[in-house]
Amino acid sequence: MKVALIGYGKMGKTIERILNERKHEVVATFGRDGIDEEKLKQADVAIEFTRPEGVFENLATCFRNQIPVVTGTTGWLAQYDEAVKLCEENKSAFLFASNFSLGVNLFFEINKQLARIMNAYENYDVQMQEIHHTQKLDAPSGTAITLAEQVVENLKRKEGWTLEEQHGKQQIHIDAIREPDVHGTHIITYTSDIDDIEIKHTAKSRDGFALGAVIAAEFLKDKTGVYQMKDVLNL
Repeated sequence: MKVALIGYGKMGKTIERILNERKHEVVATFGRDGIDEEKLKQADVAIEFTRPEGVFENLATCFRNQIPVVTGTTGWLAQYDEAVKLCEENKSAFLFASNFSLGVNLFFEINKQLARIMNAYENYDVQMQEIHHTQKLDAPSGTAITLAEQVVENLKRKEGWTLEEQHGKQQIHIDAIREPDVHGTHIITYTSDIDDIEIKHTAKSRDGFALGAVIAAEFLKDKTGVYQMKDVLNL
């Protein structure tokens, strides 16, 4: 598989290492200078990890050239529906995930199931905490938003999420913390007057995210349409 990397920071370099380990070929890397479309056309698929403000244009460039593209950049989802429409108009392929880690995607399924169970136990409230490195620009994380939306969808007494400590009973409070050298920790806690029930995922390195992105790219090659990680992992 020939791959173009859009974004060549720490994550891009980790993805490149995983691609090489899996015997794929990186045919182009693009950084702050933007995308050279002639080089992009050499690729079977592109993997995009950049900054929120540049994502949509990067995706649009891939779609115009009918290059399937995987992105894990968060903080841009106000334009997600527009990206889906553009992908479909150009008969290209697109896969976005707030988190590519296999462990996190299993965690998503556990989160949904626990929320369904907790519907019957109204004496428990729910709150969330996410911790990331200080270079992460968006807060809460895309993964935290996904987790919160899953709880809202499956726990009938919740209607939304908030970063504000003062909030209504229908909202889930997300505590977003930024600390040096943290790859990503997400905690969902159901608390009552007598006990707490907690599920937690802790990333130990970038490798889990990078491997998931590569597996997603392998899945997306030669396809058209819009996909999610649950399609890749048969969840």
